[in-house]
Amino acid sequence: MSYPLLLLLLLSTFMYYVVKRSVAGITRTPTWVLWLVLMAPPLVFAFWSLTDRADEPFPLGLLLGLLIVCPILYWLLIQWGRIPPEKSGKEAKNASAADVIKAVTEPPVIRPIDKEEEATLQHCFPWSVYYLQNIEYRPQALICRGQLRSSPTVAYETIRENVESNFGQRFLVVFQEGLNGKPFFALVPNPEKQKSKKTARPEKLTRPGIALSLFLITVFTTTDAGASYIADASFTTRVAEDISRTDPTFFIQGLPYALALMFILGVHELGHYLMTRHYQMKATLPYFIPMPFLFGTLGAFIQVRSPVPNRRALFDVGIAGPLAGLVVSIPLLLWGLAHSEVIALGETASLLTFQEFDPGISIAVTLLSKLALGSNLNPESAIHMHPVAVAGCLGLVITALNLIPVGQLDGGHIVHAMYGQRTGAFIGQICRFLVLGLAFVHNELLLWAILLFFIPAVDEPALNDVTELDNKRDLWGLIALTLLVLIVLPTPGALKVLLF
Repeated sequence: MSYPLLLLLLLSTFMYYVVKRSVAGITRTPTWVLWLVLMAPPLVFAFWSLTDRADEPFPLGLLLGLLIVCPILYWLLIQWGRIPPEKSGKEAKNASAADVIKAVTEPPVIRPIDKEEEATLQHCFPWSVYYLQNIEYRPQALICRGQLRSSPTVAYETIRENVESNFGQRFLVVFQEGLNGKPFFALVPNPEKQKSKKTARPEKLTRPGIALSLFLITVFTTTDAGASYIADASFTTRVAEDISRTDPTFFIQGLPYALALMFILGVHELGHYLMTRHYQMKATLPYFIPMPFLFGTLGAFIQVRSPVPNRRALFDVGIAGPLAGLVVSIPLLLWGLAHSEVIALGETASLLTFQEFDPGISIAVTLLSKLALGSNLNPESAIHMHPVAVAGCLGLVITALNLIPVGQLDGGHIVHAMYGQRTGAFIGQICRFLVLGLAFVHNELLLWAILLFFIPAVDEPALNDVTELDNKRDLWGLIALTLLVLIVLPTPGALKVLLF
């Protein structure tokens, strides 16, 4: 099977999983229909590549039409088969803070507390902190509206402590801004409390065996990729071009790339993990994703299994991974570039052609290349990259992809924490189209640009989603977004003239 077909199969599996986990429980529309609509653009593109017209450029109008029509059709199919809230038992059982937005707009269905408990709840809202005006009953939340009379932090902490002292861990207390800009409280059934009623055995959070197995498999696949596609006789001890895969020498020459890339990915996820532990949030161990071709891996991830307490925690967890990854990516890239070879710039130079890499493809890479190679580099130069430099460059690319401010990507968490949930979602929508436009400059980003349209734009709210960040975190957020721009934008001609 060719690599494009393997990539298409991998993408198909991933998208089916996304549809199954995200919307299968809220609509009667068959999962395979929704999946087919999402996969229409890549399937049409793959079919085009198999026809006699594969050498011709793919019609731009058809591509844009698919990217516009398919998301709209996907949304319409979900709404056409949407399950009424009172009939969606599975939704009620798995209620989380993300359900609050929907709960505000749905008609009253159930009454989760009785009259006596309602009187107790009213006493949880001191008039000097938050003047409670009315309580609205929703399928998955109690909406408490009123006037804020103190700072958001004081109001949230006071009311959360009062609710916990009277109701225990029965509810999660969520503090959000409404569509009118006024903050409101929502009491959402605690999913952890519901799970504990079903079974006395606690849920196993981490599975070290699975994490270790995926790590070892990814070490193998990245080493194989490093030996097969990345390593070159100029930088390794290869003595013959036809070394067998059973020969230990074959894998040894792939180790520099594999170890460097695994180190970058590991430090990135470790940054997220340590920050979740700092805020006492439940999170899994990092899981690496092996891929038996191309770069040997699709990256790594952790799963956060508890609500985010506030926007400060959301920001810190989101930015910790990219910054930690950059801290190790940049030194490795500089070392690898210093041991790379400067060659003449050819027509095949691109972002992912590491044997003839164009440093002008990115402002950040241009600056780092000039710093590492000095006067050896000129506007007509390309770089025959050392395997460690390839890993460092991929580290920058991975950081940039994660910093894109869309949905639950790291960048989505950052803009949500900085500007609020609604503004963050609006920024995410704009960035989707900006990345799509950038994909016409960097064709390698086209697949990622398409995937961004199927990542939910609205990030899950923090429990206290009203208290804003301090100036220091706002500054770090702007630095992170600036780094994103420096990594993804091509180097302007004026800057090339200045540097060279």
